[in-house]
Amino acid sequence: MSVRAGEPFDIGRAVAEVTTLAAGPVPGAGPTLGEGDPATGEWRATTGEGFRIVPLWESGDLTGAYGSDWTDAEGAARRQLDALVAELDVRWGPHDRVAMHPALFRRQAGLPLPALHAALLDADCYGDLSVWGPLPGRERWVGVSAGHSDGNAPLVMVALVSGEPVVEVDRGDVDRGDVDRGDVDRRDVDRGDG
Repeated sequence: MSVRAGEPFDIGRAVAEVTTLAAGPVPGAGPTLGEGDPATGEWRATTGEGFRIVPLWESGDLTGAYGSDWTDAEGAARRQLDALVAELDVRWGPHDRVAMHPALFRRQAGLPLPALHAALLDADCYGDLSVWGPLPGRERWVGVSAGHSDGNAPLVMVALVSGEPVVEVDRGDVDRGDVDRGDVDRRDVDRGDG
């Protein structure tokens, strides 16, 4: 659960928060740390060496949602993300797509990950990223994503800012056949087209 649980999605607020995040501080060094709300412990942000990730919106719990209820919830989240991406495309130009499934495959295989990708997976942010950068006049990359860790978990929309390029990780020695044999739980891979 994040501090955004129960809040309705507001495109104006989301654009403002992403813009503020892009202009805000990015730690130059240090460990990856999750920040919880002091009163509830709900996830509020994750910071690490050269990046910051924040939740923008969270859907209701999808436990017990099946068929059209689940599809409708996922569709609503996709439309909200698409609207945010369109607004940010106007502001910063066309985005790049950064798939997260290679990072998930590396994690499943026990291979190392860049700190940003590891932090996204640790926060159950498995959705592909829409990324802009470097932003005009500064060495900053901004990304947004929506996804969830399994069919029952809430959908979470996140934003990130990084002082380094945000790129898709190399799958390394991970054999794609591992997925086809069922060694990787397919629910762990959000196949959205970002």
